[in-house]
Amino acid sequence: MSDIRQERTLRYPLAAPAALQPPVEWPELRQKCPVAHVTLPSGDRATLLTRYADVRLALSDPRLSREGLARPDAARITTEAGSIFDSPMARALNAEGHDRWRRMVGKWFTARRMQALVPRIEAMADQLVVRMLEHGQPADLVQYLAFPLPVYVICDMLGVPECDRDDFKNWSDTFLNLTKYTAAEVEAAHQDFGAYMAALVTEKRRDPQDDLISELIAATDAEGRPMSDLALAATGQALLLAGHETTAGFLTTMAAVLLADRERWERLLEDRSLIRSAVEEVLRYEPYTGFGMLRYVHEDTEVPSGAVLAQGSTVVCSMAAANRDAGAFGGAEEMDLARTPNAHLSFGAGPHSCLGQPLARTEMQTVLGVLLRRLPTLDLAVAPAELRRVDGLITTPLRELPVRW
Repeated sequence: MSDIRQERTLRYPLAAPAALQPPVEWPELRQKCPVAHVTLPSGDRATLLTRYADVRLALSDPRLSREGLARPDAARITTEAGSIFDSPMARALNAEGHDRWRRMVGKWFTARRMQALVPRIEAMADQLVVRMLEHGQPADLVQYLAFPLPVYVICDMLGVPECDRDDFKNWSDTFLNLTKYTAAEVEAAHQDFGAYMAALVTEKRRDPQDDLISELIAATDAEGRPMSDLALAATGQALLLAGHETTAGFLTTMAAVLLADRERWERLLEDRSLIRSAVEEVLRYEPYTGFGMLRYVHEDTEVPSGAVLAQGSTVVCSMAAANRDAGAFGGAEEMDLARTPNAHLSFGAGPHSCLGQPLARTEMQTVLGVLLRRLPTLDLAVAPAELRRVDGLITTPLRELPVRW
């Protein structure tokens, strides 16, 4: 293989040879060029990190931040759509104070609350499986289960009426797509979603229910200050973005990689106690989790591989590449359903790690349990090599997952 560092600047995101295979450049990048120059879809230059230790530091070091991505000298992902980092949602949450916001919202994502959600998530998954069975085989697991379930869960959590779920799906697609929508369309979606959430906050103030928005309206921080209405509305948007498309992608990939090697599925059928560790291994092993996380470098920062990230540069942290780093994981290229410990970076690290990761884990574990119980003979209806990913989305989910049973 040629030396990437010597010959060219890579175009990012990197292409993968197949939906369930990682980009072929990863091993050489980690070995020879762990801090690489890349060109984003916008044409802007950025720095790509692929080693575990480098990515972990960049995600957790305060010298690098997500808020800095709104600066005019930060690299843009694309020129066609507005920046999610400088959207009304992002500005509202930044104005609230990141640490304060996380403390207030994070109180909801406790182990007790997540466990309390299990029966409702299980019932939703069962209902969706019944619809898929009624449709008959083969069926698309994305359409019938993986895509609608996270929307149902988030809408239920926020107190959104069932009739509005399709609007949430459309907004999520608009915000996360890199190339499909114009800047005007993205801006209109932000305005429409913001207006919807503002109206929902007003309704919850008038008639509070047992949901997250109602609880946040009544909550105060350590100094007795409530969350602003703008931040309450932005919270709903942030949870949709973080918890819909990404979780749908994880659910789809979970089924795909477990069914791609029948021995994995059979092992779980024999030992359901492996569900929890299997979910963590799916999160680590996921071959292409999308764009990765961006960080703006506020001052020169040396990473463990020895390179210095220059002040004013933009860094792309490839958690998926880092999760395949043999320096951090024994047998990194192999899937071990019983792997423990498993300190993967799929949800990030440090103060900006995914706030909703307990919910995503709960959804994945619950859905896997339902599939094993209801559809023990579940199998792929096509060869793994025939699976395709969606182009143009930050999260690059599978287009479809045809299954039979």
